[in-house]
Amino acid sequence: MALGALRPSPLVEQATQHLRDQITGGQWPVGTKLPAETALAKTLGVGRSTVREALRALAGAGLLQARQGAGVFVIATEPEEDWATRLRHAAVTDVYEVRMLIEVQAARLAAQRRTEADLSAMRAALEARRAAAAGDDPAFVDADIALHAAVVAGAHNPVLTDLFVEFTPALREGLIDLLALLDLRTHEPNHGDEGHAALVAAIERGDADAASGALQTELEQTLARLHRL
Repeated sequence: MALGALRPSPLVEQATQHLRDQITGGQWPVGTKLPAETALAKTLGVGRSTVREALRALAGAGLLQARQGAGVFVIATEPEEDWATRLRHAAVTDVYEVRMLIEVQAARLAAQRRTEADLSAMRAALEARRAAAAGDDPAFVDADIALHAAVVAGAHNPVLTDLFVEFTPALREGLIDLLALLDLRTHEPNHGDEGHAALVAAIERGDADAASGALQTELEQTLARLHRL
């Protein structure tokens, strides 16, 4: 596939895509040294700064590597998946196991660090979860995740919070599928209310062991159901 001059905008995105196509299409195999920036810029009809940004983006995707004094080389023909993409493709059981590691510790920290504002948010989220029991599965799952997010926020650890946010899309999809497959809410619309109430109460008391234990029990039960699917 021949390289061609590009349309004016957005230049960096176009340059990146053209170079990516050369690599993934096999025109530049692994080990190939790319032409110099000036040659690429002339061929693509863009400035060197645009080429430099495109090369940086492709290096970030794991396709290229700059070697000081030698040039830029192709090191892979398929881009690395980012974290969000990997989570979307991961088995829900794998996501859930890591979720347990994050949330059980978050519950323990929340019991030790929660503020009155955190407790108010958790109580409100618990009531919202109960109210959502009258709705469909997606609405109930959203309310459930919001309660868990309030618990994680109560840990006051931004890294834990960011990790939970990253897991949320894959987690939401898995939980909706789980409710549908096991028909868990037909006879118990507010499935898991007792355990969630115990979790919030333990955090309110400042009982770290009870908080982590309540969440551990709930998540282990759900994980066991997932493994049986």
